[in-house]
Amino acid sequence: MGEHFATQSVHFSTQDKQKIESKVTPIYQTTAFKFKDLEDIEKFYQGDKDYLYSRVGNPNTDELGAAVALLEHADAGVAASSGLAAILIGVLSLAKAGDHVIASKDIYGGTYELFTTELDDFGIEVSFVDFTDHQAIVSAITNKTTLIYSESITNPLLRVEDIETIAKLAKQYQLKTMIDNTFATPYLIQPLDLGIDLVVHSATKYLGGHSDVTAGVVVGDQESIEKVKRKAINLGTTLSPFEAWLACRGLKTLDVRMERQVRNARKLADALAANPAVGCVYYPSHASEKGNGAIVTIDLTGFCDTATFFKGLDWVKIVPTLAGVETSVSYPQTTSHRALSLEVQEQLGITDGLVRISVGIESIDDIIRVFTKAIERAKL
Repeated sequence: MGEHFATQSVHFSTQDKQKIESKVTPIYQTTAFKFKDLEDIEKFYQGDKDYLYSRVGNPNTDELGAAVALLEHADAGVAASSGLAAILIGVLSLAKAGDHVIASKDIYGGTYELFTTELDDFGIEVSFVDFTDHQAIVSAITNKTTLIYSESITNPLLRVEDIETIAKLAKQYQLKTMIDNTFATPYLIQPLDLGIDLVVHSATKYLGGHSDVTAGVVVGDQESIEKVKRKAINLGTTLSPFEAWLACRGLKTLDVRMERQVRNARKLADALAANPAVGCVYYPSHASEKGNGAIVTIDLTGFCDTATFFKGLDWVKIVPTLAGVETSVSYPQTTSHRALSLEVQEQLGITDGLVRISVGIESIDDIIRVFTKAIERAKL
């Protein structure tokens, strides 16, 4: 398997169950698996056969869970139908009706909406707290608190979470922790090594890497993942075999993609910070020894007309997502964080001039040039 990330991200494939010498794992595009007789079916329930029905388990979905677990230094992993599905089954494996969750207030808008609407229907209360104030976290803990939730690099303002401190604080109060590691990926940060209990990914983003798959993954210790897997099976959030196969294919280039995209992002952030028509540049400075991520967020408020800026982006795609190999932009106020009230958006710094840039693998000179021209065109 190899000891290093770059090797493991390529050679994670599990052995083919059919003993066919295929170079890559085949796609097991099947709803169910056949049996010889009733005794043969019973072997599955006794643990002597691996697969029964693809909602319950499939070689492709198992491979994706195991691959991400390997890269995150986890015992096991479960693939889910989307990033939000992965967050849901992860949270529900750690919290039940009557429990209380503490979440960082500056998280992805889709997660915020999930926590404020759907979890309430499950009888789970959520408090949103400023995680830069660790005393505020402590003050929010009640006798019903079971889980502390955050993101390794927050969306969209790119605050780097103090994961180790969060983990220590949680253990002090006998609480579980869960970190969304989508923006950082295990290429930059491995939260389990810092004491976190569960790590979740929207594999739609960097793990898949090519904007052609929607998937999520949860990884952690074996006992915790067994609970997560039961939630995935019973709630029907299992990923399809083909989507899992696509995500595994993308995962094999994670190391080389992230190396280029992180380097490009650093150079773009520096160029935009030097541009007098950019009010503010959000880009981490201390996320990892390997770099600080491939997202750059800028605020053009008071300096540029945002609508004109978006119209001048030439080949850069405007999308409501991130992390493909192509450079793209999104508008958090009306897409990823649309569910937040204007008051909450203002508190978090999500202004009408905030633009989230997902930096791709193109020539950095071309990337800088297209943003410079768009800014020049939109200057007030």
